[in-house]
Amino acid sequence: MDLVFLSRLQFAFTTAFHILFPTFTIGLAFFLVVVEVLWLRSRDEMYYRMYRFWVKIFALHFAVGVVSGITLEFEFGTNFSHFSQYVANVMAPLLAFEGMTAFFLEAGFLGIMLFGWNRVSPSIHFLSTCLVALGATLSSFWIMAANAWMQTPSGFEMVDGELMVRSFREVIFNPAFPTHLSHMILASYETSAFAIAGIAAWFLIRKEHTAFFGRSLKIALIMAAVIAPAQVMIGDMKGLSTAKHQPAKLAAMEGHWETNTEGGAAFKLFAIPDMEAERNRLEISVPNGLSYLITHSRDGRVQGLKDFPKEDRPNALITYWSFRVMVGIGFLFIGVMVWALVLAVRKQLYTSTPFLKTLVAVQPLGFLAVVMGWITTEVGRQPWVAYGLMRTAEGVSPIHPGNVLWSFSVFILFFGIIGTSYFYYILKILRSGPDLSSPIPPVQIPSGMRPVEDVLKEV
Repeated sequence: MDLVFLSRLQFAFTTAFHILFPTFTIGLAFFLVVVEVLWLRSRDEMYYRMYRFWVKIFALHFAVGVVSGITLEFEFGTNFSHFSQYVANVMAPLLAFEGMTAFFLEAGFLGIMLFGWNRVSPSIHFLSTCLVALGATLSSFWIMAANAWMQTPSGFEMVDGELMVRSFREVIFNPAFPTHLSHMILASYETSAFAIAGIAAWFLIRKEHTAFFGRSLKIALIMAAVIAPAQVMIGDMKGLSTAKHQPAKLAAMEGHWETNTEGGAAFKLFAIPDMEAERNRLEISVPNGLSYLITHSRDGRVQGLKDFPKEDRPNALITYWSFRVMVGIGFLFIGVMVWALVLAVRKQLYTSTPFLKTLVAVQPLGFLAVVMGWITTEVGRQPWVAYGLMRTAEGVSPIHPGNVLWSFSVFILFFGIIGTSYFYYILKILRSGPDLSSPIPPVQIPSGMRPVEDVLKEV
């Protein structure tokens, strides 16, 4: 039993489970803001009922995300105490900011968002929805800042062997942060859009509540049509940033072993990297393709894995294929949106059974792409827990591997129970369908309550 491997595996398992839920809540919160804007502008009761249906799904994901996220924060101390002590002056404030801004904002206004329809004015309720969505995005901001710093540490100096912050601005806005954050936010929006579209398509195939879910599908596909191509462009920018600041990770992502000295670097369309033999098996390459992608020139130099000592190389097999799966799903989504555009022109978007079945089939792929993206990011950073500063083996807690194995087993059981409960309640919500009969709240401001716009003007 290897302590480092078990600690990494437990943290990876917890992260992979947790990340699914905030990914959906970030995108679904934005969707709810759009739906409530449409309700307030048109007073069409369908938008109100859409909000009430999708907010139930949002609340469930928010709850599970909070429970699993708390576990992750404890693991910094239980599994990686040396790392936590070493980078405490950087990481502790960032995680504290996340709790004090994002989590408090979400928790403070979630109750109004869920239960305040007949208790506050429409403007206050809409403000609450916006603040919850802002809180979800702020949470991503701070977590991405912390993780990006682990990829490209900056804004610090060593004083008597202790890591001290020189500039929090440089810590937060480190070189990896801009593309790190934008890539994750767009991934959340894209994943949520296709999840909503998949659920809506399922009901349309069954010809249940067709007007309701047809409108949900329309909004989701409009979101996806904008976000899917934008994600590809941000992904390209992220690849360029990785090549500049983490060349070993880029080489592992592309299965690139030899630095090209004459001619361009080939793009490995398909390969099975062999870490021991330091080469690829069953390789299919596109000549000069990698140079075009990374340097935007035919013969641009791209550093190979062999330029780095063996002990400093990430696992190329895992990184290569996790990256390929993520990118493949991204281009698949673009293909689906091209198909949607053709059907929309032909006015067959809501009636094409093959297309609707495809939406149902690809619904979980966004979540898979997010997990594959995290595997690429984290495995590609190895063997460093803070790139160039501390190795992962140096950051683990000085505990017996059996303790990690025991806690890991408990976590598997714990998350199994949570996951089972989640599926029970999400399926219950979906089986119940939307509520199309409850009274619509009054559109006028309740007696004695002033519009929020008037109050803000006075302030």
